[in-house]
Amino acid sequence: CAQFGVAAPAEGGIQWSGTLGGVRFKWERHGEFSSYTFFAPGVAAEPFLGPVVAQLPAGWLAAVPGSTVFAAHAELVAAGPGLPDAAQLATYFGTQVVVGGAIGEGAALAFTDFVVHGDGFARFLLLDREMTERQAGRMLQRLFEIEGYRMMAMLALPVARALGPQLLAIERTLSTLTERLGVNASAGPGGAAGGDEALLQQLTSLAADVERALATSQTRFSASRAYHALVLTRIAELREQRIRGLQTIDEFMTRRLSPAMATCANAAQRLHDLSERVAQASSLLSTRVSIVRERQNQALLAATARRAKLQLRLQQTVEGLSLAAIVYYLAGLVGYLAKAAKAAGAPLSPDLVTGLAVPLLAAAALWVLQRAHRKLAQDGGHD
Repeated sequence: CAQFGVAAPAEGGIQWSGTLGGVRFKWERHGEFSSYTFFAPGVAAEPFLGPVVAQLPAGWLAAVPGSTVFAAHAELVAAGPGLPDAAQLATYFGTQVVVGGAIGEGAALAFTDFVVHGDGFARFLLLDREMTERQAGRMLQRLFEIEGYRMMAMLALPVARALGPQLLAIERTLSTLTERLGVNASAGPGGAAGGDEALLQQLTSLAADVERALATSQTRFSASRAYHALVLTRIAELREQRIRGLQTIDEFMTRRLSPAMATCANAAQRLHDLSERVAQASSLLSTRVSIVRERQNQALLAATARRAKLQLRLQQTVEGLSLAAIVYYLAGLVGYLAKAAKAAGAPLSPDLVTGLAVPLLAAAALWVLQRAHRKLAQDGGHD
């Protein structure tokens, strides 16, 4: 724009058109690519000799950032009487197989071979019968978009092919792990506990592989579906009519593009199915591991309860021995007191006093012990 003294596109704009010298220039920014369309009047000395980009400033096209996904050279010429024969089409496309037909309900004839020729351009021939200028522009734009969107859609095919071996390996691994899952289930909780833990780790690793593949491919597959839908829409907008002996553009896309899109859709669906299957297997195994752990916990609790009962019985035995020892010592004290009283002149028999005191002391000690037990039980109930 600076070279030709034309106002440049606004910052952040997504489209621009203008005349640069003898070339009309149209630029559009799409979701992940930009399209550049150049128009020049006149008829070349030979068909498709010298594309319009040859009139651009030297080095400009090579300096455009990014990679070229698609380039096409189109010629719009007046249609002669009748339909072009094979020899006439050969002057434009050589020995390549040509496809096409009447478009715009017969207002024009469109032909292409969908082949990138030696100059790096595909070729479109549009023979005008009775199109208006706007209609001719729309038809050319649709032809360009059909091939451009087709190439963008095909970017997903290498991704799908690269995923093929990985998907096959994941499916085989999942099948093996699922078989092991059934074997561990038949082995019972005791024999499956350790194997289930290892199996769950392998399933988790497999799930990570599937999710990683989903994350790296689904954006491309989603874009491919959108581009394919645009291709079909643009073909429908051509309103093609068959020319005897030629494939229509719609038929060509059905034979060439649709299988590739089916391959991509199949890869995407396999990934989603694997993700669901791995998630289901992991969920089932996690549930079974949880059940085994609960059973182990119940067994531990039962063992703890048995130990508690044994400890209680031991404690009761110790308490009985302790009670006897306490009564013995208290009886000894009573005996000493009785002896002291006899020595002081009291008419007492120390042995008789000691013997009579033993039942009373035992009853008192037992009452104190039972009261302590009741107090502990009440405190435990409040807690």
